[in-house]
Amino acid sequence: MTAVIEHHHADVSGGWLRAATFGAMDGLVTNIALIAGVGGGGAGHRALLLTGAAGLVAGAISMGLGEYTSVRTQNEQVAAELDKELHELKVNPDGEAEELVAMWVARGLPVALARQVADVLKKHPEQALRVHAQEELGVVPDELPSPWTAAVSSFVCFAVGALFPLLPYLFGLDNLWLALGIGGVGLFTAGAIVGRFTARPWWSGGFRQLVLGALAAAATYGIGALIGVGVS
Repeated sequence: MTAVIEHHHADVSGGWLRAATFGAMDGLVTNIALIAGVGGGGAGHRALLLTGAAGLVAGAISMGLGEYTSVRTQNEQVAAELDKELHELKVNPDGEAEELVAMWVARGLPVALARQVADVLKKHPEQALRVHAQEELGVVPDELPSPWTAAVSSFVCFAVGALFPLLPYLFGLDNLWLALGIGGVGLFTAGAIVGRFTARPWWSGGFRQLVLGALAAAATYGIGALIGVGVS
């Protein structure tokens, strides 16, 4: 008797991981870059705190709304395509079955077996729709990402990420380099966590995000310093 080995996979279809990752990284990079730019221009504690707080609130709202709209629009598009497919299954079941046969045969399945499976599916429209959706659209109808999950994940994670470089100012410390250093720690930590999710080396993911964030901060710091000199 052959033993059945169960494999446990991460949730890759719920819509939260991509949104959370993007939100956290964007929150960190956005506020690190904002604070670096304004700080490079010579702004004081109050201006830096106001800039960071405004960036956190505006960015989190924007990310949440953007994710909700994006995921909902994608789901509506999939639903429209599924309606078309269901209509075709009803008015032309034989033609749709032949489409499946052709796709499976092209992948190496014997013709007789492909046709047998397609004929069975014709008797079960719901399963036929699911198979056609997977084969033709690359989606699973009942496993579409939730727009609310994506929106909340993005909103919360952006806010958390954007909070990191603000921490010194919230505690009354007027130190730009300390703020950037804490932001760098946040970037490295976020990248390392993502690396654990994707089976990449944690240090590689952390270092990559740290370098990207540092480049963004350097660019905005330089621009801020130039503008600050120009308007002083």
